[in-house]
Amino acid sequence: MTKAGQHPLQKILESRIAIIDGAMGTTIRTYGKKEVDIRGERFKNSTKDLLNNGDLFSLTQPEMICDIHRRFLESGADIIETNTFGATSITQSEFFVDDPREHGGRKDPKFYQKIIEDPFLNNLAWEINEKSAQQCREWADRIGSATERQRFVAGAIGPLTVSLSNSPDPEDAGFRVVTFDQVKAAYAHQVRALISGGADLLLVETIFDSLNAKAALVAIREVFDEDGLTAEGKELPVMISAAVGRGGETMISAQTTEAFWNAVAHVRPMSVGLNCSLGPDLMYPFLEELSEKANVAISCYPNAGLPNPLSETGFDLGPEDMARYLRDFAQGGLINIAGGCCGNTPEHIAAIAKALEGQPPRKLETTPAEQSDLRPSEVSA
Repeated sequence: MTKAGQHPLQKILESRIAIIDGAMGTTIRTYGKKEVDIRGERFKNSTKDLLNNGDLFSLTQPEMICDIHRRFLESGADIIETNTFGATSITQSEFFVDDPREHGGRKDPKFYQKIIEDPFLNNLAWEINEKSAQQCREWADRIGSATERQRFVAGAIGPLTVSLSNSPDPEDAGFRVVTFDQVKAAYAHQVRALISGGADLLLVETIFDSLNAKAALVAIREVFDEDGLTAEGKELPVMISAAVGRGGETMISAQTTEAFWNAVAHVRPMSVGLNCSLGPDLMYPFLEELSEKANVAISCYPNAGLPNPLSETGFDLGPEDMARYLRDFAQGGLINIAGGCCGNTPEHIAAIAKALEGQPPRKLETTPAEQSDLRPSEVSA
């Protein structure tokens, strides 16, 4: 491994398995908040339901969000994610803009161009991302100082509520509701706000449409270049994580695990991995394939099994179950970063962290810098 100029997290990944946090949405639900709580005074007159807009809690219930970050950190997380999974103008529009389909219209690029240019949505998206990054930064530094162990803030960049790969119209296979450039613009705005708030890393996660992810990765590259971060050596490491179906395909775009890696390898990410998906019991062969093909760190943070409305967290697997599966992944030499997605509370992360203590990380034989120099902006969308 090349040591010069190495990011502190990269050094950790060579010596032990790093822990990433669990599910923000799952943990929020344990606090029993209602519609009135997420609205607060600021959004009390909103005409649409907001309770499922968990990112908004960073603005209206910051004490709760900070408490969740604290709990994950105290459970052993090295990396905590910002509460920004849906913090783009495109996704926020679902909660603040009337759906034209309810009035005989349709969502199309003309509709989304207005969304991209909407001052309210842009300001809201910026504020959520910046505030959430600042909240994570404060607690990562606080717990890091208290434990004398550095913690890292990952700016969470989710998959959006629209797809670039598929048409929603069965009569028009070529139709797309949104354009690549519009998606890229929304992501670029999010990336700049996450950086402004103090993120250490940028995490493009839960990828179900590889073309959406490509837009996010191009946006990151262009932000680095346009904002002078490249020249100043201030580029943030990029982490990439996909969600897969039963055949190991990335959902809508239907890329196999190997094809997914080939599609993003040029980005030279710090890590690539799998999250969310079907739960850890069905993930092993796909994670194993990715581990064999990729020459960067491998991350894995699965759902706590499949959804189950009768369980306490809404998912089947408890802390000890997740700990057992993740330990199996570690003993198979498959992972460098481990944690949990939907259904994983701070208690799950604490059990995973304990189970992985002393487990050696997957061996890293090359650095991201040794991969292709091709940048995402130089690859055709």
